[in-house]
Amino acid sequence: MRLIYVCFLFVLLNSEISAQISPGKLSKAHAELEGMSNCTKCHVLRKKVENKLCLNCHTEINSLIQKKMGFHSSADVKGKNCFSCHGEHFGREFKIINFNSEKFNHSKTKFKLSGKHAELKCNECHQKKFIKSVKLKKRSKTYLGLKTKCTSCHEDFHQGTFEKQKCTSCHNTVKWRPAELFEHNKTKFKLKGAHKNVKCEKCHTKSKLNGKDFQKFAGIKFNKCTNCHRDFHKGRFGSNCLKCHSTVSFKRVKNLNNFNHSKTRFPLKGEHKFVECSQCHTSGFKKKLKFKLCTDCHDDQHSGQFTKNGIVTDCAQCHIVQGFSPSTFSIEDHNKTNFGLVGSHLAIPCSSCHLKNDNYTFKFKNNNCETCHNNIHGKAIEKFTLNNNLCVTCHNVMTWSDVKFDHDKTEFSLFGKHKTVECSKCHFKGKNENEKKFLNISSKCTNCHEDFHNGQFKKDYSNDCSKCHGFDNWEPEKFDHSKTKFKLTGAHAGVACEKCHTTKIVKGKKQIKFKLEDISCETCHK
Repeated sequence: MRLIYVCFLFVLLNSEISAQISPGKLSKAHAELEGMSNCTKCHVLRKKVENKLCLNCHTEINSLIQKKMGFHSSADVKGKNCFSCHGEHFGREFKIINFNSEKFNHSKTKFKLSGKHAELKCNECHQKKFIKSVKLKKRSKTYLGLKTKCTSCHEDFHQGTFEKQKCTSCHNTVKWRPAELFEHNKTKFKLKGAHKNVKCEKCHTKSKLNGKDFQKFAGIKFNKCTNCHRDFHKGRFGSNCLKCHSTVSFKRVKNLNNFNHSKTRFPLKGEHKFVECSQCHTSGFKKKLKFKLCTDCHDDQHSGQFTKNGIVTDCAQCHIVQGFSPSTFSIEDHNKTNFGLVGSHLAIPCSSCHLKNDNYTFKFKNNNCETCHNNIHGKAIEKFTLNNNLCVTCHNVMTWSDVKFDHDKTEFSLFGKHKTVECSKCHFKGKNENEKKFLNISSKCTNCHEDFHNGQFKKDYSNDCSKCHGFDNWEPEKFDHSKTKFKLTGAHAGVACEKCHTTKIVKGKKQIKFKLEDISCETCHK
């Protein structure tokens, strides 16, 4: 009986002692801490439970508090004891965390849900795949372990190129594209002028990086214009494009008056110095100009006469940039052609031969005299010339009037006074002597000379004056009276001609009567 009492007393005492030490069983989360040997892990002897002992175990909470992050660092929790919210010793099934996710104010975690985040359900973010801590991953359910960096949940499309910059510097939570918070003017490269209208892709190109689509934003060089733009001048003007150009328009060039054209491949010389830029740069300065040939800018005034294989030869052979006219083509140069300048041709202006009807001609089919000079003879003297109407048969280039024609080659040799008579006296007839006649001219004296005998000798001598007259003077030196029907004998030989051959007026003209019809004595003697 006594033994039964002792056992009952032991059980009773043991029950009371246990009640004093552990008021109830621990929750499932802390079940492993059950037992007197573990009490001091949470309790301080003779004192209440202190937060530091909780945080020694719950390091993930302690870390957030130290960083002043998460719900436990909010004003709702700060300064409270852990057990005021998380009671223990209420049994294995007691919910140590009483958390209503639908009514929870996420802003208290210092990660405010805005934009698209506000539309998400809790389990869309609070997933094990986003938790980095191995310890927290083992939990069946937790709202801890997420980082506030965007890349904790979202893929980094920039692939680490913006490590030092927050996503929220450019993006908002409403939508990823476009980056509405981004301001290019806050970067080191402010957009000015025409750069404002350039599409992002023009500078920030798209490509593949690590097998993924990638658009480069960081690390783009911009210290020189040539980082993006092609240098049309190929370094001849240095790297500072802003000396001449502005971001307003590449075509709008500033400081043109001070522009050193000598740095280009076409230094301005002579008259080119005074030409307005727009006269050559008709389409602005972006378009590349041809300048190898003068005809790249200037019309070919010679209409292709100096082309070789379809290309105009060098104009500098005859012209200089100090002035297109006069030509530098010298007499020495001309003498190297197939028509050397000699005689009177030396004094003739170039235009006299090369400018006809406002058109310049420099290449001729031939260099015959008729190319420049009118053939006043027509076909009248063809049979007396050599080599296709070659004028030099009679004329020379010194003096046109100095004719050295061999008249003996004709049917009318020149004798006496005829040798001194100018050609025009016989060959130029008509009004103002406009008619030039050389062929088919009658050799009769009366063709040029007046018949003073009025046809008295036409019947007997066919008006052949040479029967009586010579070519040195008009006197009838060759006339022999003894060959007439009336020979001069006796006293007749000393009689003056006009005693018998009297002068009469016939048809208004004086006429000496040489042809006497009656030669009887009574005709003169009465």
